[in-house]
Amino acid sequence: MDASLEKIADPTLAEMGKNLKEAMRMLEKSPRRTEEENGKKPVSEDIPGPLQGSGQDMVSILQLVQNLMHGDEDEEPQSTRIQNIGEQGHMALLGHSLGAYISTLDKEKLRKLTTRILSDTTLWLRRIFRYENGCAYFHEEEREGLAKICRLAIHSRYEDFVVDGFNVLYNKKPVIYLSAAARPGLGQYLCNQLGLPFPCLCRVPCNTMFGSQHQMDVAFLEKLIKDDVERGRLPLLLVANAGTAAVGHTDKIGRLKELCEQYGIWLHVEGVNLATLALGYVSSSVLAATKCDSMTLTPGLWLGLPAVPAVTLYKHDDPALTLVAGLTSNKPADKLRALPLWLSLQYLGLDGIVERIKHACHLSQRLQESLKKVDHIKILVEDELSSPVVVFRFFQELPASDSAFKAVPVSNIAPAAVGRERHSCDALNRWLGEQLKQLVPQCGLTVIDLEVDGTCVRFSPLMTAEGLGTRGEDVDQLITCIQSKLPVLTCTLQLREEFKQEVEGTAGLLYVDDPNWPGIGVVRYEHANDDDTSLKSDPEGEKIHTGLLKKLNELESDLTFKIGPEYKSMKSCIYIGMASDDVDVSELVETIAVTAREIEENSRLLENMTEVVRKGIQEAQVQLQKANEERLLEEGVLRQIPVVGSVLNWFSPVQASQKGRSFNLTAGSLESTEYTYVHKVQGTGVTPPPTPLGTRSKQRLPDGNQGAET
Repeated sequence: MDASLEKIADPTLAEMGKNLKEAMRMLEKSPRRTEEENGKKPVSEDIPGPLQGSGQDMVSILQLVQNLMHGDEDEEPQSTRIQNIGEQGHMALLGHSLGAYISTLDKEKLRKLTTRILSDTTLWLRRIFRYENGCAYFHEEEREGLAKICRLAIHSRYEDFVVDGFNVLYNKKPVIYLSAAARPGLGQYLCNQLGLPFPCLCRVPCNTMFGSQHQMDVAFLEKLIKDDVERGRLPLLLVANAGTAAVGHTDKIGRLKELCEQYGIWLHVEGVNLATLALGYVSSSVLAATKCDSMTLTPGLWLGLPAVPAVTLYKHDDPALTLVAGLTSNKPADKLRALPLWLSLQYLGLDGIVERIKHACHLSQRLQESLKKVDHIKILVEDELSSPVVVFRFFQELPASDSAFKAVPVSNIAPAAVGRERHSCDALNRWLGEQLKQLVPQCGLTVIDLEVDGTCVRFSPLMTAEGLGTRGEDVDQLITCIQSKLPVLTCTLQLREEFKQEVEGTAGLLYVDDPNWPGIGVVRYEHANDDDTSLKSDPEGEKIHTGLLKKLNELESDLTFKIGPEYKSMKSCIYIGMASDDVDVSELVETIAVTAREIEENSRLLENMTEVVRKGIQEAQVQLQKANEERLLEEGVLRQIPVVGSVLNWFSPVQASQKGRSFNLTAGSLESTEYTYVHKVQGTGVTPPPTPLGTRSKQRLPDGNQGAET
């Protein structure tokens, strides 16, 4: 089988098969018995193809999985990988296979082995992350541990809950406090899992005056707790952050712990900064999390271990309540969830665990130090020494009249001054983030939208570095890419206002304010029949803008143009992309206006000519019909009878001239073909009238000069 596994192109699948076979050979005491086939069963059309016959070998099945994962070679190369799976990842994957094998042991051996695995993993995690005298709950869904902790808190605070159920909660409603910076959807998930109404959730705002604007406002929280107590409600649980989901800021956990002890509230902590508890130096704000009632860890993401469960460490002395809450179980299958992590932690060792977490923190510090030297980049970092998350955004210092772009919180700016400038800057940061994600995929960047700071780019190596294999060279490449994009960003931002003024000063053009477009701007040409009050699609305008887009793409320019519907209507517009220093905005607007006007006039001329041709054809048909009637009267009815007419024409031939009609496209008139038949040449016709032009006029306002075309 080893030789057959070499045929597998995917090294991960090949290694999995090899490790699985070796594990089965070592663990099984007796050789595997094979059942010889007595004869092939007849193939049934009702049975799917892969299930027919005596089955397939492991290599064939792995090859099928490989094809399903990577698809056809022509569509996607097999060299691309979403996550880098190292040897420690193989141990985690092997744990799932071993778990299935271990479950076949007899009950007594299975009980001893699962108890050993669970107790060892719990002890190791407590020692590594400095959480003393606690228990561990392993779960697949990251939020599941918090839901079980809420159940435990309900059973602990409501002694009659097991007997009376929700009647106890109705008489004294529980309250769960969540930070405004908590992960999206967490409160709704808890209510759905616990069967609680949404009023049981209390959203605690973040600081507005002092401290980080992503930290929970402790003073306001205390006021909320007092109000709930006075209204007869029971403050049940508080979820604090040691690294918020968005920017990685840590709440004042020490102060929150004192407040929870005062009112008997369960304190639960979660966040990416909890990984730093394994390091030699830990900030005091994160170290305070070791005194909380429970915390949720995600070692699989931090250490690059695939399919490894999350862990919730908690402190509670009543095993009966933990069993009722679902935090403990007597089922061996539930205890075997810790097996992949048990194998991986032993494979890595303490040095390997610390090294991986330290590597992620060093990547963050390396990016922070480099970004400080880059102009027009603002860093949103709470603690520069220990924060493993870096959030940054592009900003531009503009004159006082455009102060909304400056690196100051939006809350400190008058609402009227934010408006268009804030949206424009968000669009540019969104463009920057998408460009960096494509250029440096190894960094695992994400684009986030913050309520206060707007659109930013986040670098969180603790969550992505081990899986993507991020190195220091990747961070340096990221800095280089940022510096290469800054000239385009600054130039585009400076040309936006100039482009708007030029468009508004040019007749026939309408500036469209689209806050989500990162380029120079959006413009729409207003043709003669354009209805400004209508929001529906305009076929004539779409035809003009399609022709305009084709002409603009033929220009020798680095600009990109695209056509699309207007931001607030279905009318077509021209979207102009990012710009460089050599763009002449006035010339660009001039080209757009002139080209669009020519397309409209040519289209109108063609429509007029079509109408003239249609009327000429109708007139020719009428005249030809009239000529036929005159010929009938001149020749008589007898000549129209087939046999009689031939005899009459033989005795008395009719000398009739050929009459027809021709349409002169140049003159737009209907003419007789008699001249053509007599002189054997086509007539030249009359002098054509002047070509009709559009009635719209063009005005140029930026330099004070005006001109008109008729």
